[in-house]
Amino acid sequence: MTDTVNIGLEPEARQQTADALAKVLADTYTLYIKVQGFHWNVTGPQFNALHNMFEEQYIDLRDAADEIAERMRALGAACPGSFAQLLELTAIKEQTEIPSGTAMVKELLADHETVSRTAKAALQTAEQAGDDASGDMMVQRMQVHDKTAWMLRSMVA
Repeated sequence: MTDTVNIGLEPEARQQTADALAKVLADTYTLYIKVQGFHWNVTGPQFNALHNMFEEQYIDLRDAADEIAERMRALGAACPGSFAQLLELTAIKEQTEIPSGTAMVKELLADHETVSRTAKAALQTAEQAGDDASGDMMVQRMQVHDKTAWMLRSMVA
């Protein structure tokens, strides 16, 4: 943690928020890799719809990971920068098989709900620390993941 950061938050509060953000970053990046793999490998009657939807998701996740990492740096914290570090922090399970399109949708539904819960925990940490900027970012991420989960849920209803 960089002690020269003077943004109105105590070092301990910044570290607690950064630690919570690191979990969101790990979930986001792990989900990004999974969604991109599904985008590349989806087959079946829903190919076009799923291929395009997965592309939209992985682009959003890529951009979100960068924003979360940049917020961690603004707090004076280092970001996890290896797959080993990310896998240690994430709640998202890796997928090494190629499931059916429907199974992909169900798995991503559960994963987006997981990331939303991780973001909610980070929001609570940020609020306790008085870190409005990180809290606002987590609210935005929760909205995206909740909406995406709703869309995926609607596909398998």
